[in-house]
Amino acid sequence: MENPESTQFVDQFAKVRQRTLRVARCIPPDKIEWTFKPGRFTLGDLLRHLAGTERYMWAENARFQPSRYPDHDRALADGHDAIFAYVDRLHHESTEIFAAVTDADLHKKTTTPDGASITLWKWLRLMIEHEIHHRGQIYIYLAMLEVPTPPLYGLTEEQVREHSR
Repeated sequence: MENPESTQFVDQFAKVRQRTLRVARCIPPDKIEWTFKPGRFTLGDLLRHLAGTERYMWAENARFQPSRYPDHDRALADGHDAIFAYVDRLHHESTEIFAAVTDADLHKKTTTPDGASITLWKWLRLMIEHEIHHRGQIYIYLAMLEVPTPPLYGLTEEQVREHSR
């Protein structure tokens, strides 16, 4: 049976993740645990957090199960290559779960970690918003480190301005 709404969601999220990974792959290996201030997320923490929430919070909630978020601790994946392997593995697992969601499931209620009841499609929309929020942090951290990053949609702001004349 075809699941057009759920298939559209999986496709949209895959594109969001590709854009996140495009900037995340700019992180120099020696800066993976860099942060601007003690006690704040490191770049590695941000990636572990995105992977962990996607798989163990949103994907579990998409199966109508409670959150099992494991935190963003370095013990989950330590080092540049290990972090990207963790992100890829958990994204693959999540994608399999999301692909099994039916259109009917999208309109059922799921329970968030704080006990709120929400329609699944609305909850999954918030997952995308969450990802974009943390992608923005990665862009900012890399700017602070003066690491060049790719434009989000192919053009820089300057190029958009030039093409708009």
